[in-house]
Amino acid sequence: MFRFIWKYSKRDQLVLLLVTACLFPLLYLTLELPKRIINDAIGAETSTITLMGQSFDQLTFLWILCGGFLLAVLCHGLLKMRINTMKGVLAERMLRRFRYQLIARVLRFPQPYFERVSQGELVSMVTSESEPMGGLMGDAVSQPVLQAGQMLTILFFLFLQNFWFGMAAIALIPLQGWLIPMLQRQINLLNKKRIKQVRALATEIGESAAGAATLRINGGWRYRMAIITARLGRLYDIRFEIYQKKFFMKFLNNFITQLTPFFFYAVGGFLVLQGKVSLGALVAALAAYKDLASPWKELLTYYNQTQDMGLRWDVILERFAPQGMVDEKLLVGEPEELERLRGDVVLDAVNVRDTDGNPVLEELSATFPAGQVIGIAAPSEEDRRALAELLTREILPATGTVTVADQNLSGLHQATVAARIGYATSRPVLFKGSFGDNVMMPMRLRPLGAAHNLQQLEIAKRAGNSPDPFDAPWLDPKLAGFSSEAELRSWWLQLVEGIGSDTALFRRGIEQCFEAPAHPDLAERLVGLRASVRKAILDAGLDVHVHFLEPEAYNPALPVAENLLFAASQQAMTGEVLHGHAEFLDQLKQLGLDEGLVALTRDVVEMLRQIFGMDGTGHPLFRKLGLDVGAYETALSLADRPGTVNASALSREELAQLLIVPFTISAEQIGPAFEEEMKERILGFRRSHGQSLLKALGAGFVPFAEEAIAPTLTVLENALFGKISDAAGAKGDEVRKLVSELMVREGLRDQVVELIFDMPIAVGGQGLAASFAEPLAFCRATIKKPDILILDSAMASYDQDTRVAVHKNLRKLLPGTTLIYLAPSFQSPDVFDVFFELRQGRLVSDEAQAAAAGDGAASQDLARKLRALEQTELFSGLNRRQLRLLAFGARWYDAKAGEVVFLKDDEASDGAYMILEGEAELFLPQPGGEDRLITTVGPGRLVGELGLIRHEARALSMIAATDLSCLRIGEEEFLAVVENDASTAFKLLQVVAGYVSN
Repeated sequence: MFRFIWKYSKRDQLVLLLVTACLFPLLYLTLELPKRIINDAIGAETSTITLMGQSFDQLTFLWILCGGFLLAVLCHGLLKMRINTMKGVLAERMLRRFRYQLIARVLRFPQPYFERVSQGELVSMVTSESEPMGGLMGDAVSQPVLQAGQMLTILFFLFLQNFWFGMAAIALIPLQGWLIPMLQRQINLLNKKRIKQVRALATEIGESAAGAATLRINGGWRYRMAIITARLGRLYDIRFEIYQKKFFMKFLNNFITQLTPFFFYAVGGFLVLQGKVSLGALVAALAAYKDLASPWKELLTYYNQTQDMGLRWDVILERFAPQGMVDEKLLVGEPEELERLRGDVVLDAVNVRDTDGNPVLEELSATFPAGQVIGIAAPSEEDRRALAELLTREILPATGTVTVADQNLSGLHQATVAARIGYATSRPVLFKGSFGDNVMMPMRLRPLGAAHNLQQLEIAKRAGNSPDPFDAPWLDPKLAGFSSEAELRSWWLQLVEGIGSDTALFRRGIEQCFEAPAHPDLAERLVGLRASVRKAILDAGLDVHVHFLEPEAYNPALPVAENLLFAASQQAMTGEVLHGHAEFLDQLKQLGLDEGLVALTRDVVEMLRQIFGMDGTGHPLFRKLGLDVGAYETALSLADRPGTVNASALSREELAQLLIVPFTISAEQIGPAFEEEMKERILGFRRSHGQSLLKALGAGFVPFAEEAIAPTLTVLENALFGKISDAAGAKGDEVRKLVSELMVREGLRDQVVELIFDMPIAVGGQGLAASFAEPLAFCRATIKKPDILILDSAMASYDQDTRVAVHKNLRKLLPGTTLIYLAPSFQSPDVFDVFFELRQGRLVSDEAQAAAAGDGAASQDLARKLRALEQTELFSGLNRRQLRLLAFGARWYDAKAGEVVFLKDDEASDGAYMILEGEAELFLPQPGGEDRLITTVGPGRLVGELGLIRHEARALSMIAATDLSCLRIGEEEFLAVVENDASTAFKLLQVVAGYVSN
């Protein structure tokens, strides 16, 4: 840790040392002057004192010394404040550098490492666990020098007063210097144990939170709480031992510290009585020793802190230095030129192993010709992911090489890999921001201009952070061969249309709101389309399902405030916002509207209470109202309070908290409680006082106007200049379809789809449907026009015809790109220029089969079992480890036609039978009659699993109808797979459901 501190802060530490050295003369003055005040001013034997050739009377001399003492104390305090500020700045800068380096290391972690390390643990180490290190990084050099310097200055002063004063002050320091560090080392070891237990507790808490429902359903909560209790008990024992040692150490330290004044009083008093030392010297010595205790205590604390932080440093770095990290040189800076990778992809005897050393991909040797379409069928998801990560250099081969365009992939700069290789999957990782931010990620490889805030950039550089300015332009259309952002967006629209997602994105786009200044052409054309839309709605007889915005009519789809003002609120209406518009509330009272609105609020709140209660606010129907939960609960409590019937008795704040209900919910949502009389009153006040009320609210509302876009309305609602009724049902869909067709006919499709760029994406893409996530992943991989495009089941939710169409369009859009398709299987392998099968980590071909034949007998047998299990639908999705365990415990079983495999009521302990070849018949024995044939089962069927799951005897008899070849899977291995693999358990559930339906 100290090597890190000295390497990155040597200059600052030396400057801090120089400033610190200036403190010691001032410290000496604060010790010397009190002695002079007592001895030379107060205790002077004459009334005239001579100093440096100048004579002063006793009182004047006293004031001079006191003034000098005050000045010394002030300068000492100011310099100490400056030193502490410098240390604080240095500490924050070093902590910022350390955290940046840790986060940078995370980006270099090999992908498999994230499967073994909790993300929460990494976050905790970067944030909370590293926080205390910042203080030490600032104190690393200056703190021991400052405290030791202060201590030496005080000791020097004491020795000047009397040799024995100095000896008394240092007599017990060696004992403390030996004893305290020894006890601290024991405490540090206990702290290391405590950190491990706390992390284990955090993991258990996370598991319990994620699996709370499972624990309740399966009755495991008491046992789980017992486990946590045991963990808390171990943590308690460790902390109790820490407390014992810690407070015993403090007791010893305090006792030894207080023992020294005993010597001062005893020995010093004796020397004063003997006349060998003045009383002023003794008082000054006692004051100096009191000041001596603080730096000595700080030095011991510093030692303890360095030991603790050194331990913490080792623990953190241990987690942030896994094997197989990406070379830092491949991520820093940028290459001189982003080379094209338009060449063959060659795998030469590539082997990939997992963190446990087990083979994942074995002896891969293949050539993927440049510019061609390659299909790779891999039933195992683990195999597909491993191959994709190998081709994108997320994992490195243990042996062998991957070359792309005659260049070793492992030596290419990451910027080249990112710019020239695209990768898309059906489950993409998304980042918080907008749809466009995620799509355009590959186009932001480097900043294109200078920073706007040069001061912040300079501070970042001094802290060792990224030299790339965040506030500079980053979007670089030239990476894809375009000259402007408009051309890049046009290319995106072509991609969207090519994959057939433009219709889905258009449907989502018409539900987006937008600002007219950002899309002036769309705004102008929507306003021009309103008359045609209204005519089409009227002609279709759908006008009863649309609430058009008309100045002389109350719109039941809008809340009270927007109807009263005939304007749209540009900010979310809350009680605090409404309370801030005092003039508006006062006008409502003057107009007498407050009484009716408060009565309406009471009725609405009571209705909502009957429907949702206090704990039903999480229901989707409540969320659809748009009413804030806190506002609802506040209004409910106010409505229940006696005296709220009379609006005049309410304070302005209480009135605002009540009115937020009708100002948020529309009349249509409220229902019959919103009477026609209230609507007419609101319309009347709109005509007479609408403008003055709007003026009272300021710029927060934008009036509805036929010739302008309303920013709070969606594209569809702006085209309608109204809202679709909540009661429209299927007719509402007809309205949407009609308006959509008109917009498409007017050429607005692309402009509406572009609005998706502004659609917000939550953290991790939560709540984003596959119909949007898959196009996003596809566009992100193709927007840069890559030389190599890898699609790993990227269109899983699309039907076969759509996939074929996408494939054809993609070939047209990217004619020179090498396309690599990865999927569990392909219905028509002939459509690919080159086709491979990847099974159990090996590319299946004549050469591969010949290589496998050279393996030992045990390896051949295991490989046969693995291939057999992988080809079954039930077990094809298992990861490599579980499949190997299942194959290892499985046994070959052959039966001749007519041979009994098992009989009804036999014990099921022999296992389940996976049929590989032949057929078997399942019979239900009939008392006194011929057995009844229930069904005939063939290859790929698992028989006998229900007996294993239910721990019951066989329900049917199994007899070979033809020569039969099976794998018999043991009970223990089968149940282990079902319990640990959700996908297999779900498939098994589907099989069992099939039994029930039959």
